[in-house]
Amino acid sequence: MPAQILNGTLVGEALKQDVAARAAKLIAQGLQPGLAVVIVGDNAASKVYVGSKVKACQALGLHSEKHELPASTTTDELLALVQSLNARNEIDGILVQLPLPPQIETRRILEAIDPLKDVDGFHAINVGRLSQGEDALTPCTPTGVIALLDHYQIPIAGQHAVVIGRSDIVGKPQAMLLLHRHATVTICHSRTKDLPAVARTADILVAAIGRTAMVTGDYVKEGAVVIDVGINNLTSPDEARRVFPDAEIPQRLEGIAKRGYTLIGDVEPRSVIEKAGWFTPVPGGVGPLTIAMLMQNTLKAAVMRRGKA
Repeated sequence: MPAQILNGTLVGEALKQDVAARAAKLIAQGLQPGLAVVIVGDNAASKVYVGSKVKACQALGLHSEKHELPASTTTDELLALVQSLNARNEIDGILVQLPLPPQIETRRILEAIDPLKDVDGFHAINVGRLSQGEDALTPCTPTGVIALLDHYQIPIAGQHAVVIGRSDIVGKPQAMLLLHRHATVTICHSRTKDLPAVARTADILVAAIGRTAMVTGDYVKEGAVVIDVGINNLTSPDEARRVFPDAEIPQRLEGIAKRGYTLIGDVEPRSVIEKAGWFTPVPGGVGPLTIAMLMQNTLKAAVMRRGKA
């Protein structure tokens, strides 16, 4: 039997409605949570992401600001903006859209953000608090994965979770969040010996390695939960016919014909859905949860900073 779909769009909308209801209560107390998003340069994908974040804020009743800086911006100029946002009480969350231009020292920028306003969860203080299991602002995508598992009442405690990928943004925090929920966690990466064999031991398999359709059915234990965090562009019609289930091929080919690409994750859908018990599609799986969790983090930051219950 093909895998059941974990619908991130549906879960993300439910989470955002919860944010809207809680934000309305805070606003009634005189506190409107506020998010400032900073984008440097003309990266087309970044502009789309930033626009969707600002739009989500507006729809949920949160105050939002977009700060657009030229690609020639220096580290010191961006630091000055971050410090000015740190000083403003009505701004509860600061998000600097990555990647930044090569002349900017990304780590210096992320470490300059007030940890209480670090809604991306990338500051060393928040990373440390997460590792200690203390309350913290945690990275949005891995936190969204936990919310997705919880929504579908998929057990985490006692399960063996394998995370493929060790990035600071997804892989490491994902492993830590699963560990804090009492999973037994294995972190894999490009140098793991016999990666498919290790992956096949997983009850919960999280693919976050950034390689198009790398995880095939050979990586998946029968009935496992497969979470695909990857977002990649597939441009070849022949490759689309190979990796997508037959039912999806017409719409995927139409996407390639219209836009020049179709979205795919790190998981090969055709072979994996025949073995997995649960599966996140791309698009419509983990992606919608990232913005929902950003909204939740902004709300949480407002409560933590400004003391409203």
